[in-house]
Amino acid sequence: MIKKVSLLILTLTALTFAQAEVAPKFEIKDINSKATTIIAKKNGLDIPSAKGKIVFIEFWGTHCPPCVYSIPHYIELTKKYKDKLVMFAVESQGSSKEALAAYGKSKGINYNLYTQRENIDFVKYLAQRAGWRGSIPFLVILDTTGDVVDIKTGMVSSEYLEGVVNYILKKQAKATVIQDNNTTKESNSTKENNRTK
Repeated sequence: MIKKVSLLILTLTALTFAQAEVAPKFEIKDINSKATTIIAKKNGLDIPSAKGKIVFIEFWGTHCPPCVYSIPHYIELTKKYKDKLVMFAVESQGSSKEALAAYGKSKGINYNLYTQRENIDFVKYLAQRAGWRGSIPFLVILDTTGDVVDIKTGMVSSEYLEGVVNYILKKQAKATVIQDNNTTKESNSTKENNRTK
C-alpha cells in the first residue's frame, strides 16, 4: 500500500513539474483575422512565422501623437528590411478591427495591426513580462533568435530603430561566420581522422 501511495505521489509530482515546464502559447489575430502563433521562452518569444527575423512589438494608439508620428518610420523600415524585419503593432486605445483597418489604410501602414481587445491574453502576458504599465508607445525588440534585445517606453527615433536593426543583423552575420568556421573545422577534423584510420 505504501509503495502504491509513493508511486502515485511521484507520478503527480512529475506531472505537476511537466505542466510547469509548458511554455505559455498564444494565437494572436490581426485585423484581417490572420492568426500568428507566439510561444513564450525564457529570454523572449518564439514566433515560428518570424523565424530568423527581427521582431518589433509595439503597443500604440491612434490618438497618441508620438505613436502617430512614428508610423512613417515603421513603414520605411518595413519596406527597407522586408525580409528581415516583422512589425506587430497592437492598438491599445480600444479601436475595433474595422476602425483600425480603415485607419491603417488611410495611413498606408504596411505592417501587422492588432487590436488589444481581441488579443488581451497575449497583451496581459507581455505587459507582465516586459513591465508595461500602460504608457504608449511601448516597444519590445526581439533579435533573430527571438531573444529580447531592448524595451523602450516613449517615442523612439528613426536613427535608433535603424541602428538597432543594423546591430542585430551584424551580430547575426558574425554568429553565422563563427558557426560556418566551426563546421568547417569539424569537417576537416573528421576527414583527417578518417585518413589516419
